[in-house]
Amino acid sequence: MILVVLDHDGNKLRKASLEALTRSRKLAEAFGEGVAGVLLAEGQAPMEEARGYVETLYVAELGPYTAEKWAAGILEAAKAGARIIVAPSSRQSRAYMGRVAYALRAGLLEDTLESWAEGGEVYATRYAYLNRVTQKVKTAPPVVLTVKPNTTPLAEPLGQAGQVVALNIPPVPTVEVLERVQEEKRGVSLTEADVVVTGGRGMGGPEAFKQAEELAAFLGGAVGATRAVVDAGWRPYSEQVGQTGKTVQPSLYIALGVSGAVQHLAGMNKSKYIVAVNKDPEAPIFKHADYGIVGDVHQVLPALIQAVKKLKD
Repeated sequence: MILVVLDHDGNKLRKASLEALTRSRKLAEAFGEGVAGVLLAEGQAPMEEARGYVETLYVAELGPYTAEKWAAGILEAAKAGARIIVAPSSRQSRAYMGRVAYALRAGLLEDTLESWAEGGEVYATRYAYLNRVTQKVKTAPPVVLTVKPNTTPLAEPLGQAGQVVALNIPPVPTVEVLERVQEEKRGVSLTEADVVVTGGRGMGGPEAFKQAEELAAFLGGAVGATRAVVDAGWRPYSEQVGQTGKTVQPSLYIALGVSGAVQHLAGMNKSKYIVAVNKDPEAPIFKHADYGIVGDVHQVLPALIQAVKKLKD
């Protein structure tokens, strides 16, 4: 059995889960096995939607998230005979999938770009050294594998609802969550956006991001920020792109006043097209951009917005 962890936002499956399903089906076909899903929640969960993608769906309501509880839920579902466990790559999955791999003494393949089976083993590719190198790796089952977002086609529903199996998770030693403060969700998710508009220190201040938000809205995208911007308190950490933030791989990445430090490039240099705006013609970002505009972002950004408006009209 191939077991896939179905990540969700409480109302629907995340795009990354549909990518993980595609990978799971490919491996299941190679090994001649079925695909089951595990849906863990701390309240509401899209059970009916999830049933449409797998033959068997294991479900459990675990209360507030902790890596220990999520790992326990996955391990309980894996007792049905899972040889390979697949999950979307995220900050949370990095915490709980490592625990799952250790418990199963399984090979751990994280942040994979692609994966396939060959000779009874699982192969994968992944980035290394700040995304400058692509590695090819392999391991024999049992395997724990995570799928890097925006690397895989989305799975289609099976056309019939799978059976639901409720999991009975024994209590696990864990840190007790006393309080959680969540930022209000706005617009498209940064990691799922097809267009990302990111501002750097060259934006000059938090008020300039209103125009970045306007451009992103016109393009149906999301707003990102560099670490310097987040450290300055101009934008929330949830928007940080880079080595210590989020990794994005949109079709279009617009870098406004971004110098192009290697730590930032690690989070966006695999975007399909990169457009950079910077008044410094020697800025490192231009070495990686497909299109570059040397100019003051405060003059170029309004012109970009007007150009997009004209195209929309």
